Amino acid sequence: MIHYSKKLDTIFTTLIKNGIKPIIVGGYVRDFFLGIESKDIDVELYNLDSFEVLEKILKEFGEVNSVGKSFGVCKLTYDEDEIDFSLPRIDSKIASGHKGFKIDTSKELDFNTATKRRDFTINAIGFDIQNKKILDPFDGQKDLQKKLLKAVDITTFTQDPLRVLRGVGFASRFQFTLDENLFNICKKMCIDKELYELPKERIFEEIKKILLKSPKPSKGFELFSKLKFLPYLKPLDTLNQNDFQKILNSLDRYKDFSTLLVKKDIVIMLAILSSKFNPLEVESFIINITNQKNILNDVKKLVSINTTNKFDDIELYQLSSKIILEDYLIYFASISNISKSNFNNLYKRAKDLKILHKPPKPLVMGRDLIKLGIKPSPKFAKILNIIYQDQLNLKIKTKDEAISSLKRLI
Repeated sequence: MIHYSKKLDTIFTTLIKNGIKPIIVGGYVRDFFLGIESKDIDVELYNLDSFEVLEKILKEFGEVNSVGKSFGVCKLTYDEDEIDFSLPRIDSKIASGHKGFKIDTSKELDFNTATKRRDFTINAIGFDIQNKKILDPFDGQKDLQKKLLKAVDITTFTQDPLRVLRGVGFASRFQFTLDENLFNICKKMCIDKELYELPKERIFEEIKKILLKSPKPSKGFELFSKLKFLPYLKPLDTLNQNDFQKILNSLDRYKDFSTLLVKKDIVIMLAILSSKFNPLEVESFIINITNQKNILNDVKKLVSINTTNKFDDIELYQLSSKIILEDYLIYFASISNISKSNFNNLYKRAKDLKILHKPPKPLVMGRDLIKLGIKPSPKFAKILNIIYQDQLNLKIKTKDEAISSLKRLI
């Protein structure tokens, strides 16, 4: 039995009464066998006359989004849950690119035939809701037990280059091994430059999954290296083996410090990947994988910071004025050999100083200059900056001291 929310039985019962056979497929079934909680549920529907019939039935239960209609897919929002319903289909490659597929849906398709289009055997397991029966035509359960990643069909597998990245992602996330046949075909696809037909943002999405979801992201990047995929991530392919291994170790070490905030984690982990690059190489690396300028700017800022590594209060204050201190401390801890206890002490000190997420507030402002009889001018910023730097260097600790310094400076 595959366990799912019983409130869905109302929908399934209605579908069955209309002669439709619902089968839970894909990642939800795979994750159930792996003991992983999954919220995303995909249901494939057999013996269905048309997409319009499906829309009509589902509208009784909630909002239906048919944006994937051309692929025979719609989403139902039901009690705040989102369920994907799809028609069984056959995908045929007719042109290059991720959109170059002809989609054929048919009422006559059976589960075994429709499932041939899937990428890996572990994703080709279904659960027949009506008969309470596991459907496993390609022995995906055995491969799950063996921790082995195997293609359902090599011919259909090679039609979509993105599957190489998905394979690396699953191997990294679940600590699986690619079977020999699959490894060889993925390596050939990389060497033959077939993955260049993929938009870089689609590649980036898979890389993010490896970074965020893998207990050891190093496994994914080691596999990238073995499959000859690193040239797609220039200039990562130019690093010597020693530097490359240091970066991989740092990626794994980062898991001890993860912020659990997706945007922050991605930026810091990309900075770790860029930590052995010069400024031009950092920019080249990020531009190769994404057009998001905010990511580029944040990564460049992290990698460019230089410290004495003393991390006394003065250095912490100075750092907080240049970057979000929490982000930098986590980045530094990942690429260095600092112990977890030393990091915790450093983190706590920055927090006690109230500079973990923002720099200290200036003790004096422009209005203080005006009170001293100074008229607003371009010199304001220069004067205030001098005082602020003294504040960061702990030469000034109170507002009274800051005012006194202002008077002497004027």
